[in-house]
Amino acid sequence: MGLAENQLCFDLIQEWVVNNPKASICTAKGAEDFQEIAIFQDYHGLPEFRQAVARFMEKVRGDRVTFDPNRIVMSGGATGAHEMLAFCLADPGDAFLVPTPYYPGFDRDLRWRTGVQLFPVVCESSNDFKVTRKALEEAYEKAQESNIKIKRLLINNPSNPLGTLLDKDTLRDIVTFINSKNIHLVCDEIYAATVFDQPRFISVSEVVDEMIGCNQDLIHIVYSLSKDLGFPGFRVGIVYSYNDTVVDIARKMSSFGLVSTQTQHLLASMLSDEIFIEKFIAESSERLSKRQGMFTKGLAQVGISTLKSNAGLFFWMDLRRLLKEPTFDAELELWRIIIHEVKLNVSPGVSFHCSEPGWFRVC
Repeated sequence: MGLAENQLCFDLIQEWVVNNPKASICTAKGAEDFQEIAIFQDYHGLPEFRQAVARFMEKVRGDRVTFDPNRIVMSGGATGAHEMLAFCLADPGDAFLVPTPYYPGFDRDLRWRTGVQLFPVVCESSNDFKVTRKALEEAYEKAQESNIKIKRLLINNPSNPLGTLLDKDTLRDIVTFINSKNIHLVCDEIYAATVFDQPRFISVSEVVDEMIGCNQDLIHIVYSLSKDLGFPGFRVGIVYSYNDTVVDIARKMSSFGLVSTQTQHLLASMLSDEIFIEKFIAESSERLSKRQGMFTKGLAQVGISTLKSNAGLFFWMDLRRLLKEPTFDAELELWRIIIHEVKLNVSPGVSFHCSEPGWFRVC
């Protein structure tokens, strides 16, 4: 329950694999392609793989945008994709703005080897932790006062841990903000296909296409197949950048974290099966909705509320009334009881840099 892992539709994946034995080079029917796939390939990725990923990204976004396969750069999962962009866009000591609460893995992925700092944009429960222009400006000014050089803003949409989406007006405000400061925007959209209720998911790519005067060289997307398809072990991460220089440099760096050609071959075949993909996305959405509804309604029956959400593999649970006092020490004390006595692994809000004690992520 502390791991955001999508296991609800493995039966559909397994059925497809059984029905498409030629998709894998490790089956009797696919073995004839073994040598061709096993030898050296273009380090930019198999053309059919990049084409299939671009098409899948379009499908997930309702075919409202198009993606150029030549701008897709492979990486070892979203972890590698984030680090790759950090190396491309910043020097050691530079900082990235990140709205809170945010995925704690960013502290590892973005900082350990790059020397980059993360600077919080404080979001609050009073407006359901929404990202506002006011909060962005305050964080930027605070960084300036501390002589910290801000190089980019990182947003996670849908949000981990909130399970919420950024609406079009908020995305426009964000793009306007980064353009005004001439800093980069990295949109982590790895949960794009986990939306199970209205409103629909809006990608930054859709907003950028519509905005006049937007400097697209500042816009970058991180994607992966770890969450939407439930393949974290396949280590398929994607950087999609509108910046030619970033694409060029990231491609050189991607040599250190490529996706195996065996994996590319299998996924190119699977993602190109549009009938299967449409069925999978619809069924996954339905099953996620059912699971989330069952869980949140059950909690409501015992007086525990949750932040209204419609995406992701988790929700944001409000246990503030159960704290002995409104402090993070009290939150951790309650968390230890939940872990050690109740034996449930939910994650405390302090680990997500939440500004208010008493919130927990439940997967």
